Amino acid sequence: MDERRAVRISKYLARHLRHRPSDIGLVLDREGWTDVGGLLAAAARHGFPFTRAELGHVVAADGKGRYALEGNRIRAVQGHSVPVELDLPVTPPPDLLYHGTVGRFVAAIRRDGLRPMGRHAVHLSPDRATARLVGARRGAPVVLVVRAGRMAADGHEFRVTSNGVWLAVSVPPRYLR
Repeated sequence: MDERRAVRISKYLARHLRHRPSDIGLVLDREGWTDVGGLLAAAARHGFPFTRAELGHVVAADGKGRYALEGNRIRAVQGHSVPVELDLPVTPPPDLLYHGTVGRFVAAIRRDGLRPMGRHAVHLSPDRATARLVGARRGAPVVLVVRAGRMAADGHEFRVTSNGVWLAVSVPPRYLR
């Protein structure tokens, strides 16, 4: 498959499985799943047809593991701005996790901590390199260290997605450096 087409399909999936399913008439279940046939039909009705084979290729080739495809259903594994319950178990985190951002947000983060900002949860990376890549999407990256072990000991819950992204409801400033 042409790489540009794969990127376009992936972005289409992100938009409609994470943020705006109703724009194309999709209905996500409580856990964010939708029917593959319904997705393909909705995409075609709205001027962006793609095949089941193309969908399978995009999901399988996605190095970040953003989507889960199980039989005749698909979902985004995290990053939703629409209400979903991913039903991920509470998982003890490593002592340190990381968050990539850019300099213009650091003062607000130091003051208010990390908040989901319209998403389902705060996304945290298991290593500095991944956090740096995340931050670099918006400019010169700044990597914040999250004392996740201390947070968990103080009663905060963490969950981890199938693609290794750690989720927290928020991260208060006292756990950041």
